Amino acid sequence: MIKANDPALQSWIEIPTNSDFPIQNLPFGIFKTDYLTPVAGVAIGNFVLDLVYLHEHGFFDGLGLPSGVFNQQYLNDFIGLGKKKCREVRERISELLQHDNEELKLNISARELALISMEEVEMCMPVKIPNYTDFYSSEEHATNVGSLFRDPKNALLPNWKHMPIGYHGRASSIVVSGTDIHRPKGQLKPADSETPIFGASKKLDFELEVAFITCKETDLGTSVSTAEAENFIFGFVLFNDWSARDIQQWEYVPLGPFLGKNFGSTISPWIVTMDALEPFRVAGPKQSPEVLPYLKAEGEKTFDINLEVSIQPENSAATTISKSNFKHLYWNVKQQLAHQTVNGCNLQVGDLYASGTISGASPDSLGSLLELTLNGKKAITLTGGAQRRFIEDGDTVTLRGYAKKDNVRIGFGECSGKILPAS
Repeated sequence: MIKANDPALQSWIEIPTNSDFPIQNLPFGIFKTDYLTPVAGVAIGNFVLDLVYLHEHGFFDGLGLPSGVFNQQYLNDFIGLGKKKCREVRERISELLQHDNEELKLNISARELALISMEEVEMCMPVKIPNYTDFYSSEEHATNVGSLFRDPKNALLPNWKHMPIGYHGRASSIVVSGTDIHRPKGQLKPADSETPIFGASKKLDFELEVAFITCKETDLGTSVSTAEAENFIFGFVLFNDWSARDIQQWEYVPLGPFLGKNFGSTISPWIVTMDALEPFRVAGPKQSPEVLPYLKAEGEKTFDINLEVSIQPENSAATTISKSNFKHLYWNVKQQLAHQTVNGCNLQVGDLYASGTISGASPDSLGSLLELTLNGKKAITLTGGAQRRFIEDGDTVTLRGYAKKDNVRIGFGECSGKILPAS
């Protein structure tokens, strides 16, 4: 058992009820303030713990951490130390925050400088992302999309149940929660027109996803097995892969998504470690037909993470429109990483691998407006009476996620973005 996950642990810091960030979580991120340039921190309750201060003032002595490893714009160098070293740091932070540890608790000056209210910080991109892959791992989502755009009797293409389908996305346009996104423009093909037109997307959508971030490199030509895969995964973030469905539908044959996807994706700023999610493991769906040997994975392969999406128009209240769960995914993260590398594709520290839209079997668990509205054929009604078929200018879309067991709630914080008019 990982000591920092003990459900009996309590902190000397007051943790609000239903906080995403109890002492059993301790996710890592990058933050800045009016007086601090971007540095590494850990979330605890309504505070951010400044890891630069702790490192420079001896609280991590004996861990063998490189000088300045936390005083950087991104977490890449830290997570690149490997899961064992990162686990040691998380365990040490847990010790410092436990209710009966007085090292930091009674050091008033250190507490005042190392603990910063979340109201005073601005969260930044947690990692520099060298490469981004988006998978298509939800059977329910793939079936729904196939039914909408092809034949409902043959919704899944022949390859779908034999391998995790994915494509390489645009890493440079991934932004942190709170960043506005402009409505994209491109070629559109109206149903009543023989030729395309140019304009702003009329079918802008969200995609409810979870992504993992890698912490080890591999050499070109080598592969990672399902048995090894978790050694390469540092942690998880929420992920909204904004999608322009009308641009996408016209362009995606024969090579897949391009301008309909690469204008922006949003991630949550706190990386919840795989270690923190250990207590929430579940088996995942049964796979049939049997997968090829390189995709076989043992044990409880996925995580029970509750997910939800809300839409908030300008000057109005937010409405929760979807509730889903990470455990619905047909293809798990071990299989995703094994498939990504089976051809010899090399990994880099900070790579981001998104799940693809996560939909469940019930009508309220669908992870996109494309599914919720049947591609705009029916509207959903928001609080106050407004209706939506797709996202309108001024709308803010927020993803949230948490795992809960034994009175411990491990949350991700918000993954939020507002849509601005086309520039």
